[in-house]
Amino acid sequence: MKIKQSIERIPGGLMLVPLFLGALCHTFTPDAGKYFGSFTNGLITGTVPILSVWFFCMGAGIDIKSTGMVLRKSGTIVLTKILVAWIVGMICVSFMPSGMIQTGFFAGLSTLAIVTSMDMTNGGLYASIMQQYGTKEEAGAFVLTSIESGPLVTMMILGSTGAAYFEPRLFIGAVMPFVIGFVLGNLDKELRTFFGSASMTMIPFFGFALGNTINLGVIGQTGLLGLFLGLGVIVITGIPLILADKFIGGGHGGAGLAASSTAGAAVTNPIIIAQMVPAFEPIAAAATALVATCVIVTSIVVPIITAYWCNHFNKKRDMTEKTVQVN
Repeated sequence: MKIKQSIERIPGGLMLVPLFLGALCHTFTPDAGKYFGSFTNGLITGTVPILSVWFFCMGAGIDIKSTGMVLRKSGTIVLTKILVAWIVGMICVSFMPSGMIQTGFFAGLSTLAIVTSMDMTNGGLYASIMQQYGTKEEAGAFVLTSIESGPLVTMMILGSTGAAYFEPRLFIGAVMPFVIGFVLGNLDKELRTFFGSASMTMIPFFGFALGNTINLGVIGQTGLLGLFLGLGVIVITGIPLILADKFIGGGHGGAGLAASSTAGAAVTNPIIIAQMVPAFEPIAAAATALVATCVIVTSIVVPIITAYWCNHFNKKRDMTEKTVQVN
């Protein structure tokens, strides 16, 4: 049976399929973990410890040695994405009620959901798109997107916008596994290979554990809103990313558009942040459902529009090169 291949045909499938299975488990058998106990309960309820190992492995897999073009592209994408999310967060804090909207079409929408859906790029999706439609340097520019992984950037945005207060020790705790992994991976190439290869293996496990915090009824209630939020992420982050790629990164905007997605790992942030700031606990489930929908929407739409964009500009470039050769 080609189970893995079938799952990988689904955008973000390694994350989303286990997440959906976990959500089914939580929706129809919410006490399964307590009933079976032991290791089964640990797998169902172990979101945070599983994620901590994943952050460590992610850090270990990053090689500090990169070409100037890769760092230029990476830095442009990461900083632009974070800046846009911060500006949107500031606007949300100014105009949106505290907590989340309770009634109407926008019920479930919150600053937490919006910022979390916008501040992380799906690095794997970006790399796969650019490998097909971009240059090698553009494809390699996903390296710094790993810096966005985990709750640290979201915590910084929410803290600086006044949406939440985090004690300094919480920032250190959030980033420490990643930093330790990064240091070890760059001190020893064999450790980088050993731990870095495990990061992909961990994805289905934290996806399943995370799914066990979601009631599918909440996704049903926020699905259409999540669709619009996902499209909003592409438009709101995509336009600045295109401009940054053209005027700073030296591209034609395709790499910026390819980065206008929501990372699968972003789904974990509302729950993690709610554990740090109890005030977010009542809205974490709705925020998680919205972000999960954004992951699906952006994973489907971003490759399509990026392919069209890149093909258009690549044809223009090829025609220009032919004209120059003829002359």
